[in-house]
Amino acid sequence: MPTFQYTAKDRSGREFSGTYEEVAGVRALRGELARIGYVLVRARRVRERPSGRSGLKAEDIVAFAYKFSGMYSAGLSVTCCLETLSGQADQPALGRMLGEVKKRVEAGASLTKAFEPYREVFSEFFVGMLEAGEASGKLAEALEMSAVYLEKREQLRAKVRSAFVYPIAVGVVCLGVLLGLLLFVVPVFTKLYANLRVPLPGPTLVLVTLSQILRSWGWLVVPAAIGAGWFVGRTLRRHGLKRGWDQIRLRLPFFGKLNRLILVSRFMRPFAMLVGVGVSVIDAFRIAGDIARSAEMTKVAEDLQRVAQSGHPVGKALAAHAIFPAEIVQMATSGEQVGRLSEMLGKALDLLDRDIERILAALVVKLEPALTLVMGLVIGLVLMGVYLPMFDYMTHLQ
Repeated sequence: MPTFQYTAKDRSGREFSGTYEEVAGVRALRGELARIGYVLVRARRVRERPSGRSGLKAEDIVAFAYKFSGMYSAGLSVTCCLETLSGQADQPALGRMLGEVKKRVEAGASLTKAFEPYREVFSEFFVGMLEAGEASGKLAEALEMSAVYLEKREQLRAKVRSAFVYPIAVGVVCLGVLLGLLLFVVPVFTKLYANLRVPLPGPTLVLVTLSQILRSWGWLVVPAAIGAGWFVGRTLRRHGLKRGWDQIRLRLPFFGKLNRLILVSRFMRPFAMLVGVGVSVIDAFRIAGDIARSAEMTKVAEDLQRVAQSGHPVGKALAAHAIFPAEIVQMATSGEQVGRLSEMLGKALDLLDRDIERILAALVVKLEPALTLVMGLVIGLVLMGVYLPMFDYMTHLQ
């Protein structure tokens, strides 16, 4: 639906401007403003903004969630919180979104419905927790849990990214050195080989051929790589292929266990928090499956919902799937028995996150020397291919 930029008057006659999204037309916009006591002066349709984060970082969303939670817990109304946060937002996009949310709330929409158009920005979990908090009367608790979850999720992502900075840097350096040799060093030696008139061995022929291809068609490498990446990504998003790719990732040597633990953490933490604010186990499994964004975990979540519907406890449902570590199953079973499922799962997930950190550290320790060795081996093979004809020429001279 279109977006309108408008000027309106309040009850005192003071004019102000703003934008309104997802409204059918000027007549509908006039009606929406009239419902909250404003009179439309003029309106202009603008180009629709693309969905997505609009330049917002995950840290911006985390900071907003904490501020919203703190202000609402202190007793401020939802509209007052949104108005204050909209005016204080460092990012214009976030301020605009919160302003639109405030208008929808003032027009009578629930907080969940008001945030619905920005579900991709604030996450499935955040909107789901708002819905659960409003339904159970625990909105303050739901907001606080949302902030904690978003922060923990971002911390985990940051740890994974930082752990692989060095391996990626080594790979980039290796690739840069290899391209430099092929583009600038090998051509010089190619001319020398032509003057020496010696037969070129197989490795040298491969290097010369690669060098000629890169020098002639190198400008196609970047577009081809981008196109290939886009095609592969689009292909893997198909349902059947996506699940197969997820299964491969979870069974990779060295990385498989890490991927499994990260996926379990991404699924179980929102489940525990949703249950903690009163969401039914079945609905919590469904929402957590959507949040995990994994075809494999979505399938597991569907099975867990069926088992829960038949009356089986959560611990037994989790035990039927090998992806869940034993401590998660045990803590879920214990939590149900004492009526503290959410709390016990939270403690188990904190231990799981520590295991992820240990595995990341151990993996990096193993990767660093392995990548250095591979880098030296690749560059050594290239240099050997470059100098082999020279050795043959010296042999002929003797």
